[in-house]
Amino acid sequence: MIGSVICGGIFDLPGKIAKVTELESVMAGDAFWNDNENAQKIISECNALRTWTKPCEEVKGRFENIKELLPEAYEIDDCALIEELLTELSVLEAQIDELEIRRMLSGELDNKNCYLNINAGAGGTESCDWVLMLCRMYERWAARRKWKVETVDSEDGDVAGLKSVTLKFTGEFAFGYTKAERGVHRLVRISPFDSNSKRHTSFASVDVTPEITDDIEIEIKPEDLRIDTYRASGAGGQHINKTDSAVRITHAPTGIVVSCQAQRSQLQNKETCFKMLRSKLYEKEVEERESKLQAMAGEKKAIGWGSQSRNYVFQPYTLVKDTRTKFESGNIQDVMDGNLDPFVNAFLKEFS
Repeated sequence: MIGSVICGGIFDLPGKIAKVTELESVMAGDAFWNDNENAQKIISECNALRTWTKPCEEVKGRFENIKELLPEAYEIDDCALIEELLTELSVLEAQIDELEIRRMLSGELDNKNCYLNINAGAGGTESCDWVLMLCRMYERWAARRKWKVETVDSEDGDVAGLKSVTLKFTGEFAFGYTKAERGVHRLVRISPFDSNSKRHTSFASVDVTPEITDDIEIEIKPEDLRIDTYRASGAGGQHINKTDSAVRITHAPTGIVVSCQAQRSQLQNKETCFKMLRSKLYEKEVEERESKLQAMAGEKKAIGWGSQSRNYVFQPYTLVKDTRTKFESGNIQDVMDGNLDPFVNAFLKEFS
């Protein structure tokens, strides 16, 4: 099963290896760097193929070893070795499932890095605390996937938590996986801010935007922009809180607003804002051009009752349930510690 899937089935390993060999031959040519732009495209294509060939070859090699050793282990009745090989086989099957999920990430933007933005909704201080909890959950999830995480912008809540936060994820297929988290996330728990220990319901919205690199051209007219600078909030030392280093850019035709206060330099924050704005404008263009991306994004709804895409219930029982896929988990602490892959995979299988 595993061998046929990798070698001649859905992953077309021989074809991808042949293409990598062809590109490597081109890259070794004496005239390869005469056209720098074309060279970069070839390198990017080769690297993208290697993200498939390397793990597939590794799984195939390990499977061949098991295929050879397992009959011998049964023949000599080595129970310990049999158990070890069957455990290894289960691990390989899980890796195959992961590769099948990745195969679904064939969209134009799926292989991009991305920005994840969380905003507090109905619930006041409770929702601001919920934003902070979600932020930590996504940071832990990204760490599990070995992505780099950067806090681009944040706004503190009036009493506790965060009104909003923007994270940048840098890693393989970051947008492809993270897009599954778009929507309204609803929390039900006993409030730590209520002296009467009553149950409260809080909401937060999550939006995900791919990072658009310089190889994609997006026209932004200066006259369409309003650029505001302001003093950064929160911890950051004497300099960051005493100068107008934070930047907010509003794109008038679309109403898109981006902001950044992560850097001490106003110029650096402005550059980051332009990157986020280009990303949002390009994504908007792609969504308008390809209707299938609208289904991926889902309908944007109010951040309140009846619009949630996922529920997190802490009391009177523990349950996390996705309203789109119906996938659920009773181990809410495991989910809050970043184990989101089962929810993400369920979304990709149903909507990709």
